[in-house]
Amino acid sequence: MSILSVDPAKSALLVMDFQVPIVENYVPDKEQLLSRTEAVLERARATGMPVIYVVVGFRPGFPEISPRNQTFSGLKARGGIDSTIHPRVAPRGEEAVVTKHRVGAFFGTDLDMLLRAHDVDTLVFVGIATSGVVLSTLRHASDADYRLMVLRDCCSDPDQEVHACLMDKVFPRQATVTDSKDFLTALG
Repeated sequence: MSILSVDPAKSALLVMDFQVPIVENYVPDKEQLLSRTEAVLERARATGMPVIYVVVGFRPGFPEISPRNQTFSGLKARGGIDSTIHPRVAPRGEEAVVTKHRVGAFFGTDLDMLLRAHDVDTLVFVGIATSGVVLSTLRHASDADYRLMVLRDCCSDPDQEVHACLMDKVFPRQATVTDSKDFLTALG
């Protein structure tokens, strides 16, 4: 068993899709998820680790949504999504908020530029849904040679079997999968 190590100066915490309607509608254990994520945020901030938020959002009229996009064309028909981050885990001060127009946090955004500007080489993921933003962002980040860590108990998916499969079988091929308790211990 290896000891978990995290260098806050070279790492960033990505808080992905913790928008109010997503938390309210897609998280089976929202109280526990929010409590654990609050604790992770507090410790990351205390160490000086950059915290970057990722939300899904669109311009008025949804010009970013193609009718060919099966995922987002339905969202457009419903009038979009509220991009407000849940108040319990909301950004503070000048913490960056990246707005994405697709599932993954990198495609069509300035996330990579923000990370490189802070000389970040390690990403710590918390997010909803495991099979959506976490999976898509992890795959891209791995291909971009970031060191990756996923906090399994600060991620959620409406399908618990899919969440478990990704955390136990898929993500460990490209990332360290751990829990918030071990992460907090690693940060000291």
